[in-house]
Amino acid sequence: MTKKIKSTYDEFIESLSPKEKEEFEKEYKDLVLSELLIALMEQDGISVRRLAKEAGISPTVIQGIRSGTKNNITMVNFLKILKILGCSLIAERAGDRFLIDLPALKNRA
Repeated sequence: MTKKIKSTYDEFIESLSPKEKEEFEKEYKDLVLSELLIALMEQDGISVRRLAKEAGISPTVIQGIRSGTKNNITMVNFLKILKILGCSLIAERAGDRFLIDLPALKNRA
């Protein structure tokens, strides 16, 4: 029987209390969303102001998501941002995939 070697990450996660794990998961999700938005904006060469204008939302909201300080984004705003950045949203359940229609927005110039 071989002993499984734990990574530093695994040891760290196991050392957390349930409340600490919950907070860690929330912060991690915020980080992933922030990093995704930054990467997509860089790929498209789109600025915060331009994305905000085309999505019809405040530049403060976009910047808050990018910096991780905006922790309560509405689904409508999230979908608008995805649409402007040329993304699709797919829900998966039991191996079946469903394409979710994003809000109809004007085309980017």
